[in-house]
Amino acid sequence: MNCAEAGNLIDAYVDDELDLVRSLEIESHMEECPACSQARQMRMSLRSRMRSAGLQCDAPAGLERRLRSALSGRERPSPWRWSIGWIAAAATVAAVVAAFLWLRPARAEDQLAREVVSTHIRSLMLSHLTDVPSSDQHTVKPWFNGKLDFSPPVKDLAAAGFPLAGGRLDYLGGRPVAALVYQHRKHVINVFIWPSAGGSDEAGRAEPDHGYNVLHWSRAGMTFWVVSDLNRSELEQFAALMR
Repeated sequence: MNCAEAGNLIDAYVDDELDLVRSLEIESHMEECPACSQARQMRMSLRSRMRSAGLQCDAPAGLERRLRSALSGRERPSPWRWSIGWIAAAATVAAVVAAFLWLRPARAEDQLAREVVSTHIRSLMLSHLTDVPSSDQHTVKPWFNGKLDFSPPVKDLAAAGFPLAGGRLDYLGGRPVAALVYQHRKHVINVFIWPSAGGSDEAGRAEPDHGYNVLHWSRAGMTFWVVSDLNRSELEQFAALMR
């Protein structure tokens, strides 16, 4: 993919309208092209500002009453006025609905889940699972020193059947993150870690995407996202050990 092709697709990519193959192609191009990567960040920043609380608004006072009045036909206007009234009412309703859909924030959790799955798939396709291949937590954890503005927790879960395979740097949600790689039989598990925005601990799960299960939680000031083609119950067992 070249810059011209990426430029034609970048808006659709930011709006999550591309299929998985096209998304991976444009992500691969942006990793090597600072200009296209910057264009993506500008569009994502604009989208974030458009969805900010400052641009949301409540319906004007009296709008519901005026709509009900327009739709009730209490004055029994002539057929022509009736038609015009219905058109005006329909246009008003359409405008309100369109504004609501535009200003309503998309679920950031769903968008991030899709990005997590795409990043997981890309790491498998590009054979770039680890920057520091090691099963030793005391080798992997210090490797991140100086590369990130936080120190990710690294656990040795080999005794439970989830050996550590290594770690790498990655990029998710608009920031650099730590990626830890574990294995269970022939299944690869990616664990993405970065500092939490909030202070409370929470846990959640995302719907399976392209056959991959996704779990996430916050704990001790860190956010964790786990993705794998491992079945849900075994992935939840792994997540419980990570916590």
